Amino acid sequence: MPASLPPRPTALAHLLLREVIRDGELVIDATAGNGHDTLFLAERVGPAGRVLAFDVQAAAIAAARERVAAQGWQDRVAFQQKSHALLEDHAAAGSVAVVMFNLGYLPGDSHGVMTETATTLKGLAGAARVLKPGGVLAVVCYPGHAGGDTEAVAAEEWFAAQVAEGWRLAKYGVLATRRPAPFLLLGAKPGLACASS
Repeated sequence: MPASLPPRPTALAHLLLREVIRDGELVIDATAGNGHDTLFLAERVGPAGRVLAFDVQAAAIAAARERVAAQGWQDRVAFQQKSHALLEDHAAAGSVAVVMFNLGYLPGDSHGVMTETATTLKGLAGAARVLKPGGVLAVVCYPGHAGGDTEAVAAEEWFAAQVAEGWRLAKYGVLATRRPAPFLLLGAKPGLACASS
């Protein structure tokens, strides 16, 4: 089996969302980090679209901004050095096509600063409100480090609770690893699909 299979959760999220996002849409990167998701979203929304990118760390915002600017797409992205818990302060209810979270800490930086369960749960609830009918929520969880384990459990429990609201939900991850592997949670809000069939 090629090393790229099965795909990492982050790569799988991009693959699954690629056809969901239309030109001109509003999308959110709730955890900008080094800007990989931000760049992906900026490419997908096109010149008429908009990406709202959040991160609490100045280093993350700077790295993501540089990555986006290198492609000339800086006009498509509005960076917010704020917690993802505040994302719904920046988008109207029912206006967003996709929200992406990539939890944990900033790769290459201190592991002492990472996403936290309480703010992540608040961010997920906000994401559910700003997503339009048929909108998609993607969350990559990292249960293999201290703090990430409890956050991953809480995120999965939050997702499971959305079944009662009519969401379509899935969990994707690698099996039989030495320590808990990262996994992707994907949820589609009830309503019309974002992408044409």
